[in-house]
Amino acid sequence: MPQIAQIAETFGSQFFWLFLTFGLIYLVIGRGMVPKISGTVEARDRRIADDLAAAERARTEADAREEAYRTQTEANRAEALKLTQAAKQDAARQTEARVKAADAETNVRVADAEARIRTAADAAMADIETVAAEAAQDMVAKLSGANVSRERAAEAVRVALANG
Repeated sequence: MPQIAQIAETFGSQFFWLFLTFGLIYLVIGRGMVPKISGTVEARDRRIADDLAAAERARTEADAREEAYRTQTEANRAEALKLTQAAKQDAARQTEARVKAADAETNVRVADAEARIRTAADAAMADIETVAAEAAQDMVAKLSGANVSRERAAEAVRVALANG
């Protein structure tokens, strides 16, 4: 193998070109590309961290807004309930006042009607007593032929009605 025999002669130049090639690769990759890649990775990590921090702030803000919304909703519900209850009480008071007024009016009408009925009943009783007295007077005159005075016939009818 002739290559092994030439190792001593080419050994120095091969090491020179090996170191030169690796040096150039180191300079191109190590000094040119790695810093760019590292900068990109750091920028990406920074952006991810900033995005996470922004997301955390947004979540915290959303939680605060939600809590404020719930608090406001509960306050609105309580206010609506209070207004509803006040309206119900007001309506109940108004209805009660109307019922009392109607009841008073009804009581007045009933009292008037009872007074008219009593007056009519008394008038009817007086008429009945008068008619009964006249009928009794006529009956006594027709049956016995005796004349009874109107006052005496009315007194007899009053006694008969009082007894029974």
